[in-house]
Amino acid sequence: MSAAAQREDSLPAAAPAGSVGELLEAIRTGPQGPRVAVFFDFAGTVVDGFRRPGPLSRLLTGRRPHDPAHTLRDSIRAGATDGEYGRFLQAAQHTLAGCTEDDLTAAGRALFKTELYEQVFPEAWTLAQAHREAGHTVVLISSLTRFQLRPVADELGIEHLLCTEFAVDGGVLTGYPDGKPLWRTGKADAALAFAEANGIQLEHSWVYADSLTDLPLLELAGHPVAVAPDTRLALIAAERRWAALAFRPRRPPTPLDAVRTAAGFAAMLGGALLGVLARSYTGQRRKMADGLLAFATRGVLTTTGVRLRVTGTEHARSPRPAVFLFNHQSQYDIFIVPRVLNGGVTGVGKQELTKNPIFGPLMRFVGVTFIDRTSTDSAKASLAPVVRTLGEGLSIAIAPEGTRSYTPQVAPFKKGAFHIAIQAGVPVIPIVIRNAGEVCRRNAALARPGVVDVAILPPIDVSGWDPAALDEKVEQVRRQYLHTLLHWPEEKP
Repeated sequence: MSAAAQREDSLPAAAPAGSVGELLEAIRTGPQGPRVAVFFDFAGTVVDGFRRPGPLSRLLTGRRPHDPAHTLRDSIRAGATDGEYGRFLQAAQHTLAGCTEDDLTAAGRALFKTELYEQVFPEAWTLAQAHREAGHTVVLISSLTRFQLRPVADELGIEHLLCTEFAVDGGVLTGYPDGKPLWRTGKADAALAFAEANGIQLEHSWVYADSLTDLPLLELAGHPVAVAPDTRLALIAAERRWAALAFRPRRPPTPLDAVRTAAGFAAMLGGALLGVLARSYTGQRRKMADGLLAFATRGVLTTTGVRLRVTGTEHARSPRPAVFLFNHQSQYDIFIVPRVLNGGVTGVGKQELTKNPIFGPLMRFVGVTFIDRTSTDSAKASLAPVVRTLGEGLSIAIAPEGTRSYTPQVAPFKKGAFHIAIQAGVPVIPIVIRNAGEVCRRNAALARPGVVDVAILPPIDVSGWDPAALDEKVEQVRRQYLHTLLHWPEEKP
């Protein structure tokens, strides 16, 4: 009997779970601390796969059939069969040989920022954060290379990688694996060695994987979880009462999505005009600006099939004025935030938007302050009018991350918004947005219908904060976002 089989006989059966919520509860109530390890398989578990591109796709993307970028991209699903993985190793000998580690690291990061981030399952991000919150030792394990894994691991906050390493000579890859590839039993062997080296209690540990080829790895842990398992693994998981999950597929946009997006854009423009006309009788620009935002945001969200589910609406109304902070993953955030705040608010945008022939004039009309992010001095100087705006009673909405994130991860906050609130003598109010990246991803041109959750948290009094010592205070606010994303507040009846 194999060591893995012997270990399986000695382990208690894991209780089946049918949802991410049930698993989150099991993680929170189970053993805590670094001696509990969590092994996430990569392709099919943390990220969805890529379809192999045809000649037209390669022509449009500029990829040759046999170049390093092509190999890194199209091997994401190379672990499906022995033949596919063998072809990946063969391709690596031809395309990775002679490449420097720096070049392949850059290629991997470029792949993540252009395509791979769209394939990351948000459910995997949530589970990884829950395990980190429990103090577990989280590991990303794959038969692929660190060049593909590291950008995803960094985004999920995963420190440890176990992967197929390639031999390096003078900083240049030879094209051949360095040691045993992490294929089939190779993953289990690597995980077992990692556990022994780090004092891991495998009987309390977790493994997430999707394929029968990962059965030896799944058998190591006390909590094996089959993620969207193939047919044979699903049968084994059911027989052994393992937990099983089905993540939402990362589907590409459809022609109907394109039609909805075009209609939403038209509804936004028509709504903006109608909103101004509807409030023009007042003769007050602020009221016309509020009408523009109300009609335009309602039009685009309704037309594209995006529904908002909001908790904490009482914090949106009082106190005013305030600095509203929102986490920023989607281009749709510029419609979501004004919609939930319902008037009396403007924003801060990057200087480049002034050149946009559509959004530039609209943003100017509603009083957005534009800042030059390329110059720290210019950015600070341009924030002075924002303080005056708050003093006049108008609230401000700001994304403290400074740019859109690639996944639900909340990036470090910049301190400008907090300085503004301190100078203006107003509170900051966190707005936590969940699932906006699912209706319109970071760089997407098309939107999809769906439900976006929004939680408006209680106001934070910053009047006693020392502007010279903000780092810890700002990080505490950021951690509120992460905590809320993992422990979403229930809607009040």
